[in-house]
Amino acid sequence: MLQVPPSMFSFVRSGVLIAAIAAVVACAEIEVQPVEPTPPAPPVAEANSPASVPVPAPVVAPVPVPEQIYRETGIAAWYGKELHGKATASGETFDMHALTAAHRTLPFGTIIRVTNLDNFKSIKVKIVDRGPLVKSRVLDLSYGAAKELGFAAQGMTRVKIETLDAVRDIAPYSVLAAVYTEEENARMLKDRLNKRFELVSIIPFDTNLARFYRVRVGSYASEERAEQAASKLMMEGLEPIVVRKD
Repeated sequence: MLQVPPSMFSFVRSGVLIAAIAAVVACAEIEVQPVEPTPPAPPVAEANSPASVPVPAPVVAPVPVPEQIYRETGIAAWYGKELHGKATASGETFDMHALTAAHRTLPFGTIIRVTNLDNFKSIKVKIVDRGPLVKSRVLDLSYGAAKELGFAAQGMTRVKIETLDAVRDIAPYSVLAAVYTEEENARMLKDRLNKRFELVSIIPFDTNLARFYRVRVGSYASEERAEQAASKLMMEGLEPIVVRKD
């Protein structure tokens, strides 16, 4: 068996001790670098953030134009030979024997049911003309329509008007200030009204009796505004009538 001298153990122990001290010294000399903090990441904009996605302007839905059945009650008269064969306001040739009518505001081509309130006879007629030109009446019927309703002989009667379908009212309106048989009178009124109103015009129309001249004022987006203009015209000593501007 190999014998290790005691001095050898002493040398080994001394070497181990020296190595351990050297390791401790080495560790003591290691410089610890401070850890810099990581800068925070920039904030990520949300998907719907105003900074990343532009907010669209609110869309205002158009106000629907109301549609409704038109009803009216009043006096009706008829016309015939004086306009037979002449152009109506709609452009159609007037036939006194056809079932047609003139109304101030209903659209051309509108079919209405007219009931004679004296005998309760009822027929359907088509609106082809503008009128009546006097406030005391609400409808002018052709001779043929008046005959069917049973009042051709008496000339006028009280009627009820009702459209068959709902009416959507989007047309402008104007005011009929006056009607003259003399063009000079119409021009004099036009010159006077030009000082207070806009869009004053003279509209001639022919009948089998004579040529007439209508003095018309304005173009208004609603019947209410046209009625306001008509009220001002009444202060001029006139009897204006609001009509649909076709």
